[in-house]
Amino acid sequence: MHILDWIIMLVTLLGIVFYGVWKTRNVSSVKSYLLGDKDLPWWTIGLSIMATQASAITFLSTPGQAYDDGMRFAQFYFGLPVAMVILAIFVLPLYYRLNVYTAYEFLEGRFDVKTRVLTAFLFLLQRGMAAGITIYAPAIILSNILGWDLNITMLCIGALVIFYTVSGGTKAVSVTQKQQMIIILLGMFLAAVILVFQLPSDVSFGDAVGVAGKMGKLNVVDFEFDLSNRYNFWSGMIGGTFLFLSYFGTDQSQVQRYLSGKSLTESRLGLLFNGIIKVPMQFLVLFVGILVFVFFQFTKPPLHYNEANVEKLKNTEYESQYNALLEQQNDLFELKQAEMRKLITAIDNKKENEISVVQQSVKDLLQKDNDLRSEAKTLIEEAVPLAKTEDTDYVFITFVTKHLPIGLIGLLLAVIFSAAMSSTSSELNALATTSVVDLYRRLINKDATDHHYLNASKWLTIIWGVIALGFAMTASLFDNLIEAVNIVGSVFYGAILGIFLVAFFLQRRNNKSRLLGMFTGAVIGTIIASLVTEKLHYFEIAIGGIPGAIVGFLFIQNYFRKVGSNSVFIAALIAEVIVIVIFILDKCGIVEIAYLWLNLIGCILVIFFSVILQMFLNGDNERSEPKIA
Repeated sequence: MHILDWIIMLVTLLGIVFYGVWKTRNVSSVKSYLLGDKDLPWWTIGLSIMATQASAITFLSTPGQAYDDGMRFAQFYFGLPVAMVILAIFVLPLYYRLNVYTAYEFLEGRFDVKTRVLTAFLFLLQRGMAAGITIYAPAIILSNILGWDLNITMLCIGALVIFYTVSGGTKAVSVTQKQQMIIILLGMFLAAVILVFQLPSDVSFGDAVGVAGKMGKLNVVDFEFDLSNRYNFWSGMIGGTFLFLSYFGTDQSQVQRYLSGKSLTESRLGLLFNGIIKVPMQFLVLFVGILVFVFFQFTKPPLHYNEANVEKLKNTEYESQYNALLEQQNDLFELKQAEMRKLITAIDNKKENEISVVQQSVKDLLQKDNDLRSEAKTLIEEAVPLAKTEDTDYVFITFVTKHLPIGLIGLLLAVIFSAAMSSTSSELNALATTSVVDLYRRLINKDATDHHYLNASKWLTIIWGVIALGFAMTASLFDNLIEAVNIVGSVFYGAILGIFLVAFFLQRRNNKSRLLGMFTGAVIGTIIASLVTEKLHYFEIAIGGIPGAIVGFLFIQNYFRKVGSNSVFIAALIAEVIVIVIFILDKCGIVEIAYLWLNLIGCILVIFFSVILQMFLNGDNERSEPKIA
């Protein structure tokens, strides 16, 4: 990297860090440290919410995902606006009325302390792991560029984030995230513009879009219902909605962001702002990946994007074999360029027959290229058995470091590191808050001074930072980092959301409880019908979902009593075990269920078992109005 890139990157990152430290220099109480001064306007809340979710993984892995698999991943976010509206209407007013520090305080008032602790524990478990992955993501870049040891690189990044998170708490997180999000949006927009100008002079933006479309990279929406397909309209709208309801409604890293707002109205606007802007932002990031794909059809790409792996082949018996594959790739690249230009000409002339012929030819060449890449990965695995050969996470950073002008490389690296810092700081702050409020202050030391809890919050931030770094050491076990974070969340979010839905809606027999009963019955009936027929189409929805909805309504109407603490606690444990078993069976290839559906399955199981168990636990009747303890 040029010295100018280093200056731009370091000035940007350190400037944001010291700005956050300076802005929060007067934080002296545990309430200010954990909730801020509740003075944030809606745009700061909205940007902070977006920055918390948009980790470095978003800007490393998502373009690589689009490069490899097209725009299908956009369907993952289809349920986001729906979830934001539901939360703004039903959940935010409750949190503001109860004046809570964490989302889990509400559960003790509705149920009891063990339910509160269980839910807080599930959050701490999954968010602690996710924080490790968000540290690992930018570390692989810096270690790759500088040739540093990966573990040392992770320690440096983690220490920087821990420093300013410990210094100012939640307000330091929020005020820095606004600056970080502006840098992120600006950097990704510039990357898209530069990609277009970096294309050959005879390839226009329209030509690039046309080529991407013919290669199947722009197929955004897939309406086919398939439980094994990770990304289609149904998994995004149903599984995604449940994931985002749990993430934004029950995950303390997000709840803490909007609880710092000036008022309920400001928090609602911030949440809705996220719902409106987040989807277009993800389309932009994915489209950058599509442009990178087209760019590397006309500019020779590496045979393997992770240069560190290729370096390990030098001076070994495998080097000559790798060089032979490079020669084959060179020849293939020349053929592919010629066919790509033929395809552009055919598209411009609108000759459908010619388009079909050339399109098939290009796809065959791309398949041969993928075969060469697979052979290269096999060589690397033979030379270095423990090497991580999945290289899609390195695609975008390869373009940034090899093909961007001097100065912009530093800016794009600052984008990636800003994203890493913003999401990790939110997670560490939320982990510390939950640990202090829901565990330490509630169970261990109930009557300490405000100063004591402030110091405890800072120490727990440091402790969780160390734990996250420990998990980061194992993050290389995942093939794709953006999926890794969502998979970890999906294993736990369903059960957490189920507990909250029972608390919100199953307080007594009313229209809300009947509606939830109908929905739960419809889902269970549809799943049973699809398992019996080994497929799922409109017929299975009719024969399973409609009778299931009727049974659910009648059951709630005739037999339901307000669900109490023991019922929901046992139901959550059962549901979580079942979800983990399903996840393991899927990984072993015994069943095929895409991870997004785990959010719906976990949630429905908690509701279902809660109602069933309530029939047998007659004395399990807790108060329906929450009282914060």
